[in-house]
Amino acid sequence: MNQQEENFEDIKFAETKKETDKKCPQCGGIMDYDPKTGNMKCGFCDYVEEIAVTEEEPQKAEELDFDAVELTANKNWGAEKKTVICEACGAESIYDALQTSAVCPFCGSNQVMEANEQDTIAPGGVVPFQIDDKDASRLFKEWIKKKWFCPRLAKDSAKPKRFQGIYLPYWTFDTDTFSTYTGQYGIDREVQDDKEHSHTETDWYSTSGTYSEFIDDELVLASDCHDSNMLRKLEPFDTENNKAYKPEYVAGFVAERYAIGVKDAWQKAKQAISTKLKRNVEDKIEREHNADQTRRVNLNTSFNNITYKYLLLPIWVSNFKYKDKVYQFMVNGQTGKVAGKTPLSIPKIVITIAVTLLVIGIIYYIWS
Repeated sequence: MNQQEENFEDIKFAETKKETDKKCPQCGGIMDYDPKTGNMKCGFCDYVEEIAVTEEEPQKAEELDFDAVELTANKNWGAEKKTVICEACGAESIYDALQTSAVCPFCGSNQVMEANEQDTIAPGGVVPFQIDDKDASRLFKEWIKKKWFCPRLAKDSAKPKRFQGIYLPYWTFDTDTFSTYTGQYGIDREVQDDKEHSHTETDWYSTSGTYSEFIDDELVLASDCHDSNMLRKLEPFDTENNKAYKPEYVAGFVAERYAIGVKDAWQKAKQAISTKLKRNVEDKIEREHNADQTRRVNLNTSFNNITYKYLLLPIWVSNFKYKDKVYQFMVNGQTGKVAGKTPLSIPKIVITIAVTLLVIGIIYYIWS
């Protein structure tokens, strides 16, 4: 069996202390979260029930003080497999150690996040699914049709296997930043060599200054077992539109517990933020001096009032087979954005390169 297929067929869990197991009042069936309505829905009789949130309950995930965090170590449990005991029927299932919610394969009871898992920070919020599996399939078909280098036969024959809806763990960070910087900016000027030829020279000037920016919801993936490049292509998520964690939101879906701790995640966030700040400072220097370019820009940044959230974000995962090879793809369960891998048509690539070189050659010939 292909390794990608094993990731979702041989999943494993930890013992569940709490279940949603919401019974339909009309037929007694198990109710799951419905992305279309944002409510609980019975898969047997289509009965819909609103998810109750009282005025006393938080509406969104709270921003937590990073300096006060106590559970900071990575919490990848390490065990290859774990056993889930279904409280409804007593069945034991083997699942992935970091996955914490799904459906009992025997009685259909929902297995969700443990209430008080030892040494693990509980999720503060959830960005619920808004795209269902039918929409995910439609969006995939539209996406693959636009892939120019994908063989036509692959486009026509690509039929995704069953979609797996999963909630992936992410950390978000807010912080006030203050930077002092030094660098150089360049002003380009044309120098005439003769009547027909000229070249560009750049005059360089030193500069320094300060720059302040508030960073809101810098996103860091807290899983280490998925294609991070593919997941980055699914961004952005509207993390502001999150809901305070309730087990109903993950009912019927798989939720993965974080493997990268909050302090390690902050180091990743700080690197990403520093890159953004440098780019923004370079833009600031060019605007202020009407410059054409910058170089040797160095920042010294302080990060203050750091807060964090632990969120579960929705992803649809599936794959398709073409010429005995499996290609995985993902769909953002909130926005519908698609990312994935597709087969490549070598003839199309060769033709595109040849045409591009021909056009470049024609342009060069005309201008020279």
